[in-house]
Amino acid sequence: MAAGGFSRLPNGKVVVALNLPRPTAAGSGSVRVIVHAHNRARALTRLRNLGMRAVYLRGNAAPPTPDEITAVLHHPDGLIWRTAPCDELPALEPMELWRPIRSLLRPPVARA
Repeated sequence: MAAGGFSRLPNGKVVVALNLPRPTAAGSGSVRVIVHAHNRARALTRLRNLGMRAVYLRGNAAPPTPDEITAVLHHPDGLIWRTAPCDELPALEPMELWRPIRSLLRPPVARA
């Protein structure tokens, strides 16, 4: 379902990166989710427990970059996301900051 991959850290833990479709309540497009966990199965379980039921990691086609690994290791939750870059014009898009996962799953605020 999603492009992704993982990197094993020297301490035995892993960082998993997945490109997922954005939840419908949060808009359209796709997001890049980075998870720090003890192993790949626990990383996917963390996402499934948040309501992302159809999350699977098949292969290692898009492993996390060193910058993504650093970002998730420095985040207290160990679970972050940002909008996935567009494949057609990656150099023209400004890089977005990493956000905590709860901001993705929170329902949008209605503006009056």
